[in-house]
Amino acid sequence: MQHAEYGFTVNLPLEVVLQENFLLATHFNGEPISPDHGYPLRGVVGAIPGRDDLKSPYLWKGAKWLRGLEFMSRDRLGFWEKAGYSNSADIWKEERFA
Repeated sequence: MQHAEYGFTVNLPLEVVLQENFLLATHFNGEPISPDHGYPLRGVVGAIPGRDDLKSPYLWKGAKWLRGLEFMSRDRLGFWEKAGYSNSADIWKEERFA
């Protein structure tokens, strides 16, 4: 679970976080990221396991203003999922709501 400002949370499966292109970003193009883009730390998802057909990364479930990481033995819903959004949120299947 990514914990961010104002109690915002983002849940991600460990298999996504362990991908080579899951990033905890502090910079973009050699410059520190701005507060609007998630300073001081932003989670960036560059791959979704099982979706090798994607030509460009779908920036899915990355928290801005990251303050902590929590490793859990089972999934818990993040901020938006608690509000009724789909936990898998596969945009190509139009999974918007739970």
